[in-house]
Amino acid sequence: MQSAEELIARAREAARFTYSPYSRFPVGAALLCADGTVVTGANVENRSFGLSNCAERSALFAAVSQGRKEFTALAVVCTRAEAPVSPCGACRQALSEFCPPDMPVYYAGKDGAWQTTTIGGLLPQDALHGLKDGVR
Repeated sequence: MQSAEELIARAREAARFTYSPYSRFPVGAALLCADGTVVTGANVENRSFGLSNCAERSALFAAVSQGRKEFTALAVVCTRAEAPVSPCGACRQALSEFCPPDMPVYYAGKDGAWQTTTIGGLLPQDALHGLKDGVR
């Protein structure tokens, strides 16, 4: 089991691999899988900004592409942010597809201070929660 601090450290390390020449806002994510594996991701931008991908979705999509679909925690680090920055709306929606509402989400800024919430806290009243294989 990874501690919050260990997962945050993995996310901070992942931010080194960001491609963010437009925003200059490097972000790393570390997604803890139910089997104990940690899959990391970094934000990857494109000059057509809508085609960019956040670190959280990069980690999620990599994990799912590896056959992992059960997750227990997520850490996100924005290494240039003055304060912790939580996942964006697109990431919240993508994460809610696979993650239980009570799954912890840790997010940190450049100074190391971090906050905690849950997937349900990020996306309250999500209609998908409670669905099993698309059926209530």
